[in-house]
Amino acid sequence: MRKDGLITVLILVGLVAGVILGQWLHVSSSDPAAVGGQWMEVGKIILVRPLMLLVLPLVFLSVVVGVTSIGDPSRLGLIGGATLLYYFSTMLAAVILGAVLVTSLAPGVGLSPEAINSLQSDGATAYQASDGLRTAMGTANDKGLGGAWMNILEQVIPTNFFAELAGGRTLGVIVFALLLGLALAASGPAGVPAIKVFKSLFDGVMRLVLWVLWLTPIGVFLLVTGTVAKIGLGSIAGPMGGYMTTVLLGLAIHGFITLPLVLVLFGRTNPYAFIFKMRKALLTAFGTDSSSATLPVTIETAIDEGGCSKRSSNFVLPLGATVNMDGTALYEAVAVVFMFQLWGIDLGVGELVIVVVTATLAAVGAAGIPSAGLVTMVIVVTAVNTSLAGRGVQPLPLEAIGVIIGVDRILDMCRTTVNVLGDAVGARIITRLAPDDDEDVGATETA
Repeated sequence: MRKDGLITVLILVGLVAGVILGQWLHVSSSDPAAVGGQWMEVGKIILVRPLMLLVLPLVFLSVVVGVTSIGDPSRLGLIGGATLLYYFSTMLAAVILGAVLVTSLAPGVGLSPEAINSLQSDGATAYQASDGLRTAMGTANDKGLGGAWMNILEQVIPTNFFAELAGGRTLGVIVFALLLGLALAASGPAGVPAIKVFKSLFDGVMRLVLWVLWLTPIGVFLLVTGTVAKIGLGSIAGPMGGYMTTVLLGLAIHGFITLPLVLVLFGRTNPYAFIFKMRKALLTAFGTDSSSATLPVTIETAIDEGGCSKRSSNFVLPLGATVNMDGTALYEAVAVVFMFQLWGIDLGVGELVIVVVTATLAAVGAAGIPSAGLVTMVIVVTAVNTSLAGRGVQPLPLEAIGVIIGVDRILDMCRTTVNVLGDAVGARIITRLAPDDDEDVGATETA
């Protein structure tokens, strides 16, 4: 068995074993939340921290190498424009799908008064108990959508590259890497030695990624064990079952129908064969619950297994891990409408349009870390509340978000997987525009 196949099998074993052990811990432990938290902390130390250590160096080097390999600035503009068009189109499609599903299935309607009162009470308690998350939500609420986009603009125009590195802000690192890559490409023979150094460093970091990959089965096992121990599989069948089912159904449709259709039309590739080839990155995304932490694995898998060009992968995937959040956008649309349904607040067509637009824009600002969607969701809720106030309707309290905090982790794992799949599909499509050799970019490619 090849090494890649062995790692995939071990990750699958870790996932299954983590679910089984986690459910046993949830049932047998007197304090499953504490026990689950301990397992997750160990998992983060073993897997997430080593991967996060590699993310920023990999982002910087991969973008520099990708830009210098593309060379022609006009060609880079074409590739960049096509990439951004793909990202925003698929995110918008995901949000519309989520809004249609949650409106049609109405998981927050029809629950018994006892169940509604219990969910609202537990939600208020969870919201008050989550100090760090509550503070972040309050900040997002104060700044609004304009503040979120101003934050993005500040990252796009950084003042200190090393401060961006230290702060873990990948967007600023990407912008500087783009500019440096363009400058080196325009330097002619004088830039060749530096380009060779960056390529050598990139190859070295990718070698580190291959070493860290062997930690993935253990880390995934620990993280999944902790997640299931905290939440328990019974939550799927409880009062939140309808909400969770709606989110998972939407993610499944987007991941197995929408994105494959896009890949067939624009990538001329067998989509399900491609998804299978990307399984290592997708399983890692599910276990780590972070598209940023998964980025090193995504790049390695896309190039070595997925048939994506190095030029495309090095440019598209780092940018996608920062701004492309299909799963998060869909989830925010479902979650926001569900909460309004639970509080008995009817949303008109105008409010649903606001949900679609703001969820798409807010998802761009969602960091590639666990539960970032909860923070940006406040922006969507505030935007809808503003519209409702104009009609004299009672707004939704922000503490309503506490209702979904308890089950967010398992949904976050699933939407992160869809986020990473969306990035990978983009890299495969852009490969036709940025192949690694001189073949005709319009030629049909098959996987």
